[in-house]
Amino acid sequence: MYDDASYYTFLPSAVPQEDRQSTPKHNRRQSLLKQPNEDQQANDRALEPIGESSANPGHNAGPPKATLSRRAQSYTDFHHAARTVLDKDSSSKHKKHARAHETIKDDLDFSDWYDSLEADLLDASHEEYTYVKSLLLGNSYGESLLMSYCRDYQKQLELSSAHLDALLSSTTDALDLLSSLSNSFKAVEAQTTNFQKQCEGLIQEQRRLTQLADGINQNMKYYSFLEPVTRRLNAPGAGSFVRSEEYSSMLARLDECLEYMAAHPKHREAATYRSRYRLLMTRGLTLIRVNFVGGLREISSDVTKRIADRQLNETTMSALLYAKFRVGASELKEVAQEIRKRAMRAPGAEPGAESEYQSLMNELYTSYSATRGKLVIPLIRKKIGDISGVPSTSKELVAFARNSIGYTREMCSSENDLWHEWFEGNDGLYDFLESVCEPLYDHLRPRIIHENEILKLCELCTLLQTRYMHDQEDDEPMDANELDFSVLIQPALEDAQTRLVFRTQAILRDEIERYKPKPDVLDYPANNRKVSLSGTKGQRPATSGRKGSIAEPTTPMPKAPIIVEGGDSPDGQWGFDTQAALQGWYPTLRKAIWLLSRIYRLVNSTVFDDLAHQIVHQTTLSLHHASALISASRTPADAHLFLIKHLLFLKQQIVAFDIEYVTPDISFDFSGLSATFYELRDRGGFFDPRNLWRNFAGGKLLPKVVENMLDAKVELDGRLRGVITAFTGAFADRILSPLEEKKVAKKGFDAIEAVEAVKRVADDEVRVLRRKLEEYVDDRRTREMLVGAVQDLVVQGYEAFYESWMREKGEG
Repeated sequence: MYDDASYYTFLPSAVPQEDRQSTPKHNRRQSLLKQPNEDQQANDRALEPIGESSANPGHNAGPPKATLSRRAQSYTDFHHAARTVLDKDSSSKHKKHARAHETIKDDLDFSDWYDSLEADLLDASHEEYTYVKSLLLGNSYGESLLMSYCRDYQKQLELSSAHLDALLSSTTDALDLLSSLSNSFKAVEAQTTNFQKQCEGLIQEQRRLTQLADGINQNMKYYSFLEPVTRRLNAPGAGSFVRSEEYSSMLARLDECLEYMAAHPKHREAATYRSRYRLLMTRGLTLIRVNFVGGLREISSDVTKRIADRQLNETTMSALLYAKFRVGASELKEVAQEIRKRAMRAPGAEPGAESEYQSLMNELYTSYSATRGKLVIPLIRKKIGDISGVPSTSKELVAFARNSIGYTREMCSSENDLWHEWFEGNDGLYDFLESVCEPLYDHLRPRIIHENEILKLCELCTLLQTRYMHDQEDDEPMDANELDFSVLIQPALEDAQTRLVFRTQAILRDEIERYKPKPDVLDYPANNRKVSLSGTKGQRPATSGRKGSIAEPTTPMPKAPIIVEGGDSPDGQWGFDTQAALQGWYPTLRKAIWLLSRIYRLVNSTVFDDLAHQIVHQTTLSLHHASALISASRTPADAHLFLIKHLLFLKQQIVAFDIEYVTPDISFDFSGLSATFYELRDRGGFFDPRNLWRNFAGGKLLPKVVENMLDAKVELDGRLRGVITAFTGAFADRILSPLEEKKVAKKGFDAIEAVEAVKRVADDEVRVLRRKLEEYVDDRRTREMLVGAVQDLVVQGYEAFYESWMREKGEG
């Protein structure tokens, strides 16, 4: 802490003040660090004056001047000086310390080494003092010198002690200061920690308040938007910016506000704000409607003015009607889309319910339809009128329908394309196109109603179904913007089908149900002609060639409906002569098959099934009536075979037409119930539970179930079985007539003679049976089946007679 110069100024001088000038100055030696062996040289020089005084008596023999040994500038310097003085006497210690240096590995080893070094230094200093003391003790001068030296050394020690005390005091003060600084630092650290915690708490509170403020701001924006949008929509000229993007953004914000109010109904004044926002939305969409209608009116007035100014050809007219309307269509379509998005029904809405703004969208559709209708419908009406005036189509229903429907379809296709340039989707499209098709309906419907020829009605239905109706069995889906013309032509098809059904019922009533046969029509079996449907006799199917093999029928029935037309060729659709096939048929049967073949697949399947059942039912009744007339004029066998033949034809034909089962018309008859109540009232037992229970158990208090019509197939099968049973039973009864019960019961009955009579009758009747069958039935298998049925009945009757006869004989 102090340099050497300041240290020596406090040391007392052994030389008086007045002698300092003559006393030779003491030259300060170099540092021990620079002269490691200077202590030994100093010791040698300190001994030289004593030797010189004894060797040179003439020299001043007084004691040498007191000098102070140079204080070591540092502890290391002192250490080196001590090691130099004691180097000779402490070689072993030096080696020991050298070994200690080699063993120092950590702080603990260094502390031990330092303590031992300090003790060695103290010992070395004491040895030096002892050595100097031993040199000076021996004479008075040396002792006085030693005492002076000791006093000076004591003073130096005192000064050093004072200096060390000062150092200790300074160190203590520094330690106290450091301790105070440490305590202050700890206090500052604690305050800093507390301050940091407080800051973190403030930051969290700030974040919470920020989030709260953001949430409040987020919620408030749905409320604060009311005032500016109210001013904007109610300001003069608010409709001028309807077509801008800013307007769409404003409507989107209104949607968000409405959704927010609907999602938070418990917020204060949420219902009020929601109602006001709905009014503003209605106001905004109404402005769109006004703008849309205004733009549409401008285009329409421009086109109408140009058409009225001069006569235009079809090309120029088409350019005005369609090209002019396509110019501003895209812009107005985007505007109308804003209403359509909000007019769409919500996913969870009830079926059939309309959205809140659907009426505004319907107004757009209506306005557009009315505008286009004023321009297009007069042109279509004029064109269809021109078509109806052409001689080739004026009286021909099918030709007129083909030309007029083709033109109307072209116009509807053009209007469909233009519609999708103005609107999205097909809502309202077909209502507009139906109005476009009204001129067609106005001309076509009266012609259909006044058409009496069923062939033309069938041809018209075929034309509409094959050319204009969409095939439901087609798996390819239609494009969303593609025109489905079948929807528009469906009313015309329904009119034609209705008229066709009406004419079919009229023919059924007049020519089948009310048919009055002439005598020549009932001339059977003369009217039966054997006609081979396969052509000539050489074209008959080959048989197996074996004995007893049954040939194929000579008149196989077709497996599809026979269509009788005036233009049918001899080699018709089915590979046989249709006129020849129907030549021997009864007129009502021919008419029934003709009607079925005409309306087949031209009307709805349910309607066809109902008509087919009526036709079959009435035809069956007509055939029974004819059979009764034939039975009266000819024989019962002729009547039965006539009926069997025609019922078989009818059965085969209705199988070909795929007539489905029709549920019978079931009704309840309450007439008996009311009669029972009146009877109980008159007898006075109306409130008697026993009477009520008795009538209920007897069925008088239950309505009767009445079936108005059976299924035609079931009815036909039942009547066919009945007539076959009657025919075979009649022949079997005639053959078994000798074995009748009345004859058997008479006395003197001869069983053998009766059996012989049966044989004779059977021979005659079988010949008659086969001749009759050949006159009516061409199918050999059918003839053999009927002969076999008669044979079975005869055998059964004979077996019954034989068993009865043998039983009576046994008892007798």
